[in-house]
Amino acid sequence: MKKLLFLPLLAILAMAAVAPATYKVDTASSVGVWTGYKVTGKHTGAVKFKEGALQFTDGVLTGGSFDIDMTSMTNTDLDGEYAQKLIGHLKSEDFFGVDKYPTSKFVITRVIPQDSKGNYKIIGNLTIKETTQEVKFFANATESGNKVMASGKLTIDRSEFNVKYGSGSFFDGLGDKTIYDEFDLQLSLVATK
Repeated sequence: MKKLLFLPLLAILAMAAVAPATYKVDTASSVGVWTGYKVTGKHTGAVKFKEGALQFTDGVLTGGSFDIDMTSMTNTDLDGEYAQKLIGHLKSEDFFGVDKYPTSKFVITRVIPQDSKGNYKIIGNLTIKETTQEVKFFANATESGNKVMASGKLTIDRSEFNVKYGSGSFFDGLGDKTIYDEFDLQLSLVATK
């Protein structure tokens, strides 16, 4: 009789041992740093996260998602009115249409561990405006106590998300006004249980 009671208890314990732990993204401590490139140079800035979560199972990243607050976009390489004009333009319909699309979203669909040091290849769906595309990037995510630290860099082709302003892929004769299609987004996430 004791064996019969012990087996279901053992099964419950085994399931609990592999249940994923969810860490909520600390939006005050997390940031995305963007870099956009043009023929004559580049611009940099930051965005905040609206919400997000990362899942770990037995110390291994297994999933997650995060929402980017596009209204929080800032510029860090210009000052005063020049920075305001740039951000105003990036938030306009020419680029990200932030009034209509205040949030962008990334959802992990597959995680491929690269080693035992928290390095992963991440595959997921990125939604900007109304367009969703699969993106892949390398990241590091480590679990320590009640906290997760994660970082990675996405290179995003804005033209795939219907952000075409100043793109040499769609417009001829732009010369030194050309803005390159690809921009980088460096993620630094802190998440807690």
